[in-house]
Amino acid sequence: MSIEALNIDNRDLFVKSFTSRDIENSNLSMSVIVTNDITEVKTHWRTLEAFGLESPGQSFEFIRLWIKNNKIEKRDQSFFVVLLDGAPIIAIAFEVDRYLKVKVLVPFGGYHVGSGAPLVDYERMAKLSNNERRELWATLEDCFKGADIAFFRFVPKYDDLKIDIFEEIGISVPADYLYRAQFDSWGSCDELQRSRTRRKHDKQHSKKLNAMGDISFEEISAKLPEAKNIIDIMFEQRAKRFAIQGIDDPFTMEKRREFYRKAGSLEGDLSGVLHVLRLNGEIIAIRYNLVHQNRMFCLISSMIDDEKIQTAAPGKQCLLNVMQSVFDNDIAMYDMGAGLTDEKRHWCNKKIPLVHYYVPLTMLGHVVSFVHRYKKLARFKIKNNAKLIVFAKKIRSLIRKIK
Repeated sequence: MSIEALNIDNRDLFVKSFTSRDIENSNLSMSVIVTNDITEVKTHWRTLEAFGLESPGQSFEFIRLWIKNNKIEKRDQSFFVVLLDGAPIIAIAFEVDRYLKVKVLVPFGGYHVGSGAPLVDYERMAKLSNNERRELWATLEDCFKGADIAFFRFVPKYDDLKIDIFEEIGISVPADYLYRAQFDSWGSCDELQRSRTRRKHDKQHSKKLNAMGDISFEEISAKLPEAKNIIDIMFEQRAKRFAIQGIDDPFTMEKRREFYRKAGSLEGDLSGVLHVLRLNGEIIAIRYNLVHQNRMFCLISSMIDDEKIQTAAPGKQCLLNVMQSVFDNDIAMYDMGAGLTDEKRHWCNKKIPLVHYYVPLTMLGHVVSFVHRYKKLARFKIKNNAKLIVFAKKIRSLIRKIK
């Protein structure tokens, strides 16, 4: 078997390569398609998408828009599709990031999406033996040559699966937890997630908010003309909140804002939905979601910075309305992203470990991945230790005051 290595700095000379490799002690036949043009693997990509997405960042349309909007050069695009017995089983989309002299393959979308997992056929992967999966990943990794590291961010590790299909990828380190609400109806969600105390608080906030004027809640398609203005209001609300928290605003760049305006109105299997709460016609809370099949992913939420209105918890009231609407309208899962917050504690019944996977490809890659994963491990331990997180917030607050 021979595998043609990728020359990342001269990718325009290398469009597509087919490699085959018989898996040891198995009758399975495998090939890997490598290209820098996602449209060349569109059919295979769509086949895997039909099994469901773990993140909007796995969507064909999302990736294509990200590339176009961010003007990513062909040489910095890498797409890999693994065929097993002629049918796709894994698809990976990578962007080449360069840090000093280190070349890193990372999923498109960065930290703007909840997971950078490969797009896979879970059922077929689970049926393979450990050796078959190990050989599959090893063959795929051989196609990553030309970079120093391949980095899979925030890959879900499901407790309800007997087999961890990603276990054989490189070196892993715990990253965070993904929080989801998964119910067959609003009634079951209400019964399981809302305690008597929770209902009491919701009622108090609702009463306080209604006393301020007329309250309305809407679910609006992001394709409508009015959506652009709503999204811009959301960014302004988020900017003020980030400033209070002392966090860098990831939406300051106009091209990033433009991406979200366009992502909500994509044509295809991924659609955008805005949840909007108004007081006397003024928007006081927004949730920006992307929907695929029966899964809804919340990427951004915001609320007004008016302190008087905030006492009535408009963000929580907006989310209460969301929960009351989505589970009785063909949505089975509401993904609220990584990192624990009060709203996730109140509403999410699924807590899924997320793992970073590193595949060092050169000696430099081994050194950099060693440093990076221990930095990520320290971050994980701080975020999941009550005392350490309080201390970290105090340090951050002190630094903000000094600045």
